[in-house]
Amino acid sequence: MDSRIKIVEDFSKYLEEISYPPDKKSSWQISGRLRKSNQIFKFDVRDMFKLNLNQQGKYINLKSRANKVVFESPTTWIILDMDEFNSYIKKTKLQKVHLEDLLSKFDWSIIVSKG
Repeated sequence: MDSRIKIVEDFSKYLEEISYPPDKKSSWQISGRLRKSNQIFKFDVRDMFKLNLNQQGKYINLKSRANKVVFESPTTWIILDMDEFNSYIKKTKLQKVHLEDLLSKFDWSIIVSKG
């Protein structure tokens, strides 16, 4: 199975009221409501890629129509707010950021256990 399809399929197990974008070139891959939530969001759930031996990266489109960006770890889904991400990047003018740094700086972030 194509890894782009697999990550969306895997993440969809944590959503309800799911819908998909009308075209494949969309900046978000899945829309839905996280369980125990009452709000529907559009999620950027694209795969991460290897930067070097010990690090992974993810391209994030600052003009994305996604509300949330999702990162996958072996045991969790880490979900960050796109508005906060965009504000942080514009303020710091950084082109590369570390996920751990963002988690400590953002007001809106959720970590969902895969277990």
